[in-house]
Order: sequence, then structure tokens, then C-alpha cells
Amino acid sequence: MRSVSVLGCGWLGKPVAISLLDEGYSVKGATTREEKLALLEVNNIEPFLVDITDFEEFDEFLNSEILIIAITSKDVDAFKNLISQIQNSPVQKVIFISATSVYGRINKVMTEEDAVLETPLTEIENLFRENTFFETTIIRFAGLFGDERHPSNWFKNGRKIPQPKGFVNMIHKEDCIEIIHEIIAQNCWNETFNACSNHHPTRREFYTNAKLSADFEVPEFEENEVYEWKIISSKKVQEALGYTFIHDDLLVI
Repeated sequence: MRSVSVLGCGWLGKPVAISLLDEGYSVKGATTREEKLALLEVNNIEPFLVDITDFEEFDEFLNSEILIIAITSKDVDAFKNLISQIQNSPVQKVIFISATSVYGRINKVMTEEDAVLETPLTEIENLFRENTFFETTIIRFAGLFGDERHPSNWFKNGRKIPQPKGFVNMIHKEDCIEIIHEIIAQNCWNETFNACSNHHPTRREFYTNAKLSADFEVPEFEENEVYEWKIISSKKVQEALGYTFIHDDLLVI
């Protein structure tokens, strides 16, 4: 039986783990919160308490063929330590969940070939990209939504939404899960992919629609004099995997 470890069984990681169980994988799941261990166990995920800032030696959690990293930490030193542990483990393949925030808003369509900002996240990406002990595919997800993470709940309490003429870059949780599945199924390693819906309504269109669809009032927007935007292209991942987005109309959410 093929084995997968999911580091970070939160909003995205836990459903990824459950979906892989449904595909017949043996799945280990890690959380930093002790109270979540029972929730993993009840879902038949072998539970582990793992904090990468205090991960000192080879752990049974890394006794898998594939490791999916779905945590928000930007601690570069902790990731250096984690990578050294992965090197000495049975892990052969890694999926590292990154974000399209690595790109600046420079008023153009952004592809994987474009320059990225110098941030801890891009430094961590490079640590994985440069490691030769295992193969890593990096997925840069756009803004995440789905289930309880509904855009109508964002920008509350009278907060004005900036850059109304800018464009939205979003991806639904179901598409995130399916893209992860396809990377594993198609053995698509040593790649960097953007993953974002092809639909890019303006922020004014998107958030007005989201608020009204949930019976909220029309949101207020800042009237920014400087026009800043980016559009994330997912052409590469669609062509490489033959992937079609499930949620490709962001005005139907």
C-alpha cells in the first residue's frame, strides 16, 4: 500500500488526507494541537503531534513514500531542519504548498517564469527546489475558498476593500485537492505550478456578488489612486496535468 504523510491537517490538509484514504493510501497526519489528534484518529488518519520548530530527530511520521506540506509557517531555520530530517527518511516525493503571494502586483499576467519577491516563503521554496535527496513539486495556490471559508465573510465591520479595479485570483478547495491528486497520480515531480481559477473578475464584481449572495449589504471600496493588480496564469498546470477546473466561475460560489 502506498503511504502518504500530511504535515498540517488543517482546513486543506485534513480533507486532502481523507481523500487519499478514500483512494486506498495509508495516511499519516500531523497537527501542532493535541486536541486535534482524536479528530484525525476518528477519520482513520494515523495521528502525530509535530511542530517543525522542535523536530529534532527522525520521526515515524516521516516513514512514508510521499510527504505533503500544508502548513503556514515561514520559519526558514525550522524548514532547514525539517529538510534534513526528510533527507534521512524514506520520503521520496514532496508536495510543498506555497502561495501566489510570492508574486508582486506589477500589473501583468504572472506565470511560473516570472520573478518572485524576496520573502521567507520564496527562500523556503528554494530550499526544497535545490535539494537533490528527494523530488519536490511546489504548488502556488491562489486565494483559498470553499465551505466555511466564504468570501462574504471577509472584510467585515465596515472595512473597505482596497483596489476595486484590481482582479481576483482564487481557487476552490475542491480544485486544490484534485490538483494534488493528479500530481501524485501522474508522477509529476520537480515542477513549480501556479494553481488558480481562470476567471478573474474585478474585486468590485467579486466581493459585491459574494456579499449579496449571502444577503449582506453591498461592501464599501477604497478608491485607490494607484492601480495595482496581478492575474495569475494556471496555463502550465492545466497543460501538464490535462486538468480542468471544477470551480471556474468565481461569480457562482
